[in-house]
Amino acid sequence: MLNVVVINGGRGAATIIPDLLARQGINLTSVVNAYDDGKSTGEIRRFFRMLGPSDIRKVQELMLPENDPDHGASLHLFKYRFPEDCDRQQALAALQGFAHGSTDTIVGVEFSSAKIRGALRRFVREFLDGLSVSEKSMGEQFSFADCSIMNCVFAGAHLAFDRNFESATRYIDRLFKLKGTVLPTSIEDKKLVALRENGEMLYSEAQIVELRSNVRIERIYLLDGSLDQDRFEALDLEEKRYFLHKNHSFVEVSPGVKHALQHADIVVYSAGTQHSSLYPTYLSHGLASAIADNKSACKVFVTNIGADYETPSYQASDYIMGAFRYLGLADRRPYKMEELFDVVLINSSKHKADETYVRFDEETFDGIPVRLQLGDYESESQPGKHDGRKVVDAILELYDSATAME
Repeated sequence: MLNVVVINGGRGAATIIPDLLARQGINLTSVVNAYDDGKSTGEIRRFFRMLGPSDIRKVQELMLPENDPDHGASLHLFKYRFPEDCDRQQALAALQGFAHGSTDTIVGVEFSSAKIRGALRRFVREFLDGLSVSEKSMGEQFSFADCSIMNCVFAGAHLAFDRNFESATRYIDRLFKLKGTVLPTSIEDKKLVALRENGEMLYSEAQIVELRSNVRIERIYLLDGSLDQDRFEALDLEEKRYFLHKNHSFVEVSPGVKHALQHADIVVYSAGTQHSSLYPTYLSHGLASAIADNKSACKVFVTNIGADYETPSYQASDYIMGAFRYLGLADRRPYKMEELFDVVLINSSKHKADETYVRFDEETFDGIPVRLQLGDYESESQPGKHDGRKVVDAILELYDSATAME
């Protein structure tokens, strides 16, 4: 059995995870940060003071077993969101009816598995009990508008497992018999913020993802709580930098992630959104050392094909240099690049004339001591995105070549 760990980059990882799961003999672990605070996930985080389950949920959905009798019900549950205009009292009544056993149906589906039904009932009950107390203590009402039902289930599981986010995630993994494992980078509830080079502050993960700008992000930070925007904007640039530097929290990598990396045969740094998905993961203390100290693993870095809103001006070298920078920040250890990366996969194709492709700045790579592999890794049906089969084939061939030389 080949142990493969994918450091998740959002949509970039979603292109390769299904293809990895389709291969025989692969034990797959996906590492995902849970700092998302947008929309309904932000609502869950505010009321339950927990990490955001949305990105974990999305990867778990990819791993639902198709041959399970309850696959249809599970898929519906993972995809279901309350309508934007949902009636709060109707939503509460439906959840209470399921939680207390007056109906076996949750959001329109019924599970044949008594174990799943029982666990869901417990978690929905925990969610409702916790929500009632939170609403009273905050003096606010929770909004169910466009809220994922699985986010509510995660909140209940989080309470049921004594607020240990990794334990809750692992239990849901086993409950639905997922084909792989999804683990949160850390179990510490922190707020993700960023500072642009021009001094503009991005006060949430949602702003990092949503606010468009050609001004580069200077650095991301993890804070214990949200900032008072009006007060913070009164600081000058140097004062902002000083405050953020002194208040940044270096979280510990979760035990499960550390163990998975220590025993990995292949570590894949997936393509994806850098400042919201990948860099926050790299900032976890102990993650880089677990990778560096695993001398036998094949470590493959996948560069983005197309530019995105977070990194509109990035060239190919910017991606690996950014990863190297943030991996080094977490442990304050003078890593060599060769300890963390073996090969960089760079796409060389351009299947769509008007697509904004990431430029391969060959001249910069002359000073980067990591092997480059150029190739056509682009999807022909979805230009600008990776073709999962091509990327997985390349990764497995690299692993085979490396082991053959030992």
